Amino acid sequence: MSTFTAINLVARPAPGPIGAELFEVVQKPIPSAGPGQILVKQTHMSLDPAMIGWMSPDTESYIPPVGLGEVMRSSGIGEVVESNHPDFTVGERLMGLMGWTEYLLSTGEGLRKVQPGLDEEMVLSVFALPGLTATQGLFGFGHPKAGETIVVSGAAGSVGSIVGQLAKADGLKVIGVAGSDEKCDWIVNDLGFNAAINYKTDDIDAKLTELAPKGVDIYFENTGGPIQHHVIDHMNAHGRAVVCGMISDYTAETPSAGPNWIPIIKKRITIQGFAMPDHFGQLPELIGKLTPYVMQGKIKHRAHVLNGLESAIDGLNLLLSGGNKGKLIVKL
Repeated sequence: MSTFTAINLVARPAPGPIGAELFEVVQKPIPSAGPGQILVKQTHMSLDPAMIGWMSPDTESYIPPVGLGEVMRSSGIGEVVESNHPDFTVGERLMGLMGWTEYLLSTGEGLRKVQPGLDEEMVLSVFALPGLTATQGLFGFGHPKAGETIVVSGAAGSVGSIVGQLAKADGLKVIGVAGSDEKCDWIVNDLGFNAAINYKTDDIDAKLTELAPKGVDIYFENTGGPIQHHVIDHMNAHGRAVVCGMISDYTAETPSAGPNWIPIIKKRITIQGFAMPDHFGQLPELIGKLTPYVMQGKIKHRAHVLNGLESAIDGLNLLLSGGNKGKLIVKL
């Protein structure tokens, strides 16, 4: 009997790096599609910072945690190899939550078809969670206006890089914060950001004074940590802080303290946290908003590709360390 590989979550993460002991690699028989079902062979799998939170035992988050003994949750792209469903045909590519598995038996619920002609890396880097998150966060909560200044943390990441390019295309001054000179060079010289700050080597406060002499109107937060304190202090009246992620705190033993509320009161700053499951009903509108920027060549991306399902385990640590260069994808 032919088998396939899947990876289950069997323990909760402790502070620090993600270890192989949290997972169990299992072999299962390849199933057949029953009535109203499809069998999907996954070809590419996305690794996203949100997955760190999904592994935690937090039951008060925006989405229930992955249950122990269950296949680790992730989104991906796969090809229909067997279909008993009238809406899906063999050979079609689908995307959605598939998990850490080589095969998925599904009714098709929650899966959407991939447009022909788009390669998998481009789809997962732009039209999947990164691009949709960037579009919802920037336009839904940032309310950007031409001439304003935006600071994006995690600016070389999959979401931050798209936020900055969307803002630049709409006439904003874009300052990106990243963790290496290579990443700072990429977002400025390849993506068109106006300026970059290396938070590991630069004096953040001094650089903000230099690069944003008229203050900051929008802060798109992807990382957490001390960056937020400096940016909030430089924000203008009625500024908007869009809180998308806190990757530096997801596995920290003691999460970093947030900014002081006094400047938030004095400057009437709006702070909005958000999570994409609240907005899945808006996917057609978000894709419609994002697509023209892509078609006009205003959105570039790069992918950091790992090979083999089991590479996902160590791959999560690249998200925590910032060691990935581009959207982190596992090719099965």
